[in-house]
Amino acid sequence: MGKMDPITIGIRNSQLSLAQTEEFVKKLRASNSDVAEESTIIKYIKTTGDVHSGHRLDQIGGKGLFVKEIEEQILNSNIDMGVHSMKDLPAKMNKKLEIVCWMPRLDPRDALLSNTNTSISELPSHSVVGTSSIRRRAQLLNLRKDLNIKLLRGNVDTRIQKLKDGQYDAIILSYAGLKRLGFQDEASYIFPSNLFLPAACQGAVGIQVKRQKNEKLRELLQNINDKDTETSCLAERIVLQTINANCNSPISVYAKFENDMIIIQCDFFNHAGEKIFSDQRVGAKKESAELAQEMGEKILKTIGQETVDKLDVLENDFNYSPAY
Repeated sequence: MGKMDPITIGIRNSQLSLAQTEEFVKKLRASNSDVAEESTIIKYIKTTGDVHSGHRLDQIGGKGLFVKEIEEQILNSNIDMGVHSMKDLPAKMNKKLEIVCWMPRLDPRDALLSNTNTSISELPSHSVVGTSSIRRRAQLLNLRKDLNIKLLRGNVDTRIQKLKDGQYDAIILSYAGLKRLGFQDEASYIFPSNLFLPAACQGAVGIQVKRQKNEKLRELLQNINDKDTETSCLAERIVLQTINANCNSPISVYAKFENDMIIIQCDFFNHAGEKIFSDQRVGAKKESAELAQEMGEKILKTIGQETVDKLDVLENDFNYSPAY
């Protein structure tokens, strides 16, 4: 392809973002010898979600808090691309931007880390469990209303340290994030997806660029794109787009493949932990977008747009304590 111009990559200033980016850059270099180590420049960008690390995300905007500033840098041509955890990307993306490369998705399930090395069913009643996710909060309440749920913010290593310091009895994190950082052995329990369906695009990393720019780089990125990850994650995002949900909604969407078939599963909860929608669609891979659209329309028909919109924000206190 000839000598490449320097490539500037924008990422969040976190260990996980760096680990994801190093994985991507390694794959990029392996696919083309012209991408030398000195030709990739990493630029750390502080996002709104990082600045307000002590606040509930749903109360400070919710949509795109970990990607907004990176997207602005791409649009202003200050960087060539952004590397994102795709579950952080709003379902409706800026039309001037696109995801042109998906890294192979890691295990999308959620993991429990506990000081007593137990499963979710073995945690003593009134144990303090930390999370920052409204989805995980609702799923926890669906399983165990006898647990104390407490807001937990910060990077992965910060959250793990808070657990070890005794501020929490257990915390819930993405198993993929733990694996990328080499912390997978910290997990005491991996939630089975039939019990605790993961968030849309959890475990997936996407590379975002400006549309209509640098076809040479675009071609290189598309050459290392993981098509199965793209197909499954786009299906999950279509469900969210159809119902206008955001990353703070108490909804789980997961698409997986079995041979040439795709299975799209969805659970929707209210903030009391009651499951108000649960369904799945099965069909050929090539029908993934249509099946996802059908799933979104079924959600709206079942619970209504007004309910979906209302559940985007948790109006009461995030922290939950049993009434007994």
